Amino acid sequence: MPNWTVASETGRLAEVLVCPPDHYRWLPTNAVARRSLGAGRQPGRAALAAQHAELCDALARAGATVHRLPPQPHLPYMAYTRDPVVVTHRGPVLCQLERPQRRGEYAHHLEWHQAQGSAMWRLSSAGTLEGGDVHILRPGLAVVGASGGRTDRAGAEQFAGWLRAEGWEVRIEPFDEHFLHLDLLFCMAAPGLAVACTEALPDDFLAWLRARAIRVLPTTYREAMALAGNILSLGAGRVVSARASARLNAALRAEGLEVLDPDLSLFAAGGGGPHCLTCPLRREEPDAG
Repeated sequence: MPNWTVASETGRLAEVLVCPPDHYRWLPTNAVARRSLGAGRQPGRAALAAQHAELCDALARAGATVHRLPPQPHLPYMAYTRDPVVVTHRGPVLCQLERPQRRGEYAHHLEWHQAQGSAMWRLSSAGTLEGGDVHILRPGLAVVGASGGRTDRAGAEQFAGWLRAEGWEVRIEPFDEHFLHLDLLFCMAAPGLAVACTEALPDDFLAWLRARAIRVLPTTYREAMALAGNILSLGAGRVVSARASARLNAALRAEGLEVLDPDLSLFAAGGGGPHCLTCPLRREEPDAG
């Protein structure tokens, strides 16, 4: 049985799950995708495959084992593997997706985990819960976004309760569903360093982060809606950030981080970036060797 656990968003990424975009297309399920669809076009299959391959190459170059979930033709947003399952310090949690177009994804994630011998630690059963709203800041500290549009209060409280029973501090952060998931507004970059849309996040949340020694690199509303802040920490001083996020990437490099910057513009136009496109299965914390 694999030992798949994640105790923070910034531990060294050792194993990760992606899904090839064989059937990916933009769906009118979020503000970003609706804007893209307004132009009357869809992304090409070859271009999507090339961009996804860039992402997978970056993950592999950073030393992560890349697992692939078989795509299904009736579930075009399976490429965003972040949402159906969240891996915690105790193992995977099966989420409950809100959008009808995505609800069937749970079955294929569950089957895949079962085939690998991976057991779910918990199953979401109250309200809705989506992985893009769950942020494990460091061991013992997490925040769960609850817009009501994807993760609702009941789903967030159930998940938070499981972690609190383990002695964790968990904040539930309300935000406007216009922003899809919390990871459009906030992502960890490195231990003690986050990227956050300070124009949209409330002052009390930013103060809460400061009180817990988490600094913020700010993004603007425009950058957030272009998925600039939707980054993936690889641990060990590395981060994946989309090539189009030039200003943010310069700021990350100024912090001493190595930035791997694949072109993910077609996925960003559908409402997702490197954080959305990956489900970390195992991370190694520094003190774990």
